[in-house]
Amino acid sequence: MSSQTPGGGLGHHRGSEHPALLLRGDPDFPRSPQRRHLMDRYTFIENFNNQGCPFKTYLCYEVERLDGDTVIPLDEYKRFVCNKGPDQPHGPHHAEFYFLEQIRSRNLDQNQRYRLTCFISWSPCHSCAHNLTTFLKENRHISLRIFASRLYTSNRFGDYQKGLCELQEAGAQITIMTSQDFEHCWETFVDHRGNPFQPWEGLEAKSQELCEKLQAILRTQQN
Repeated sequence: MSSQTPGGGLGHHRGSEHPALLLRGDPDFPRSPQRRHLMDRYTFIENFNNQGCPFKTYLCYEVERLDGDTVIPLDEYKRFVCNKGPDQPHGPHHAEFYFLEQIRSRNLDQNQRYRLTCFISWSPCHSCAHNLTTFLKENRHISLRIFASRLYTSNRFGDYQKGLCELQEAGAQITIMTSQDFEHCWETFVDHRGNPFQPWEGLEAKSQELCEKLQAILRTQQN
């Protein structure tokens, strides 16, 4: 991410005090949405505030099964992951690596159609965008939507603009989070303890600014 360069490295875009989430093969894997791990509310605000520049990347995701025009949420697959640094077990890796690792572990039925929705604190770098693109090409029964709080604008891992465009060409929908998206994440992934989501000052203006930047990037490739 340029002025956001600290966010571009493994120091930002990937290290966390939160362990990787349990997978289905683990004996303690949560068996119901009530028992799944939730994000601390202060962690959410610190990392998803679209005017900040945190040194981590958090990714919340949902899985839905598509049956014709019917969308069936798979609540047991709602999770969040974050990057890990070199000093942490199984690191260093970006948040998208752990996301794909967990999705692959589900072995989603290739005879069914699924939609993955990600809410991510930084948009994917070139390397992660490439990995997501490859995943979509290898799994035609899965579609992907990405809602990003901020744009990662560093080329440390390759041309980030090219990565986003290739990801869109592979069928992914990429957009910037709005107040409604932040509120959805708050209600779905955060241990808010009954506190409603409170939009911070300048949220919508920053969201609109980032949306225009993203659309300009994606339009450039189309032209």
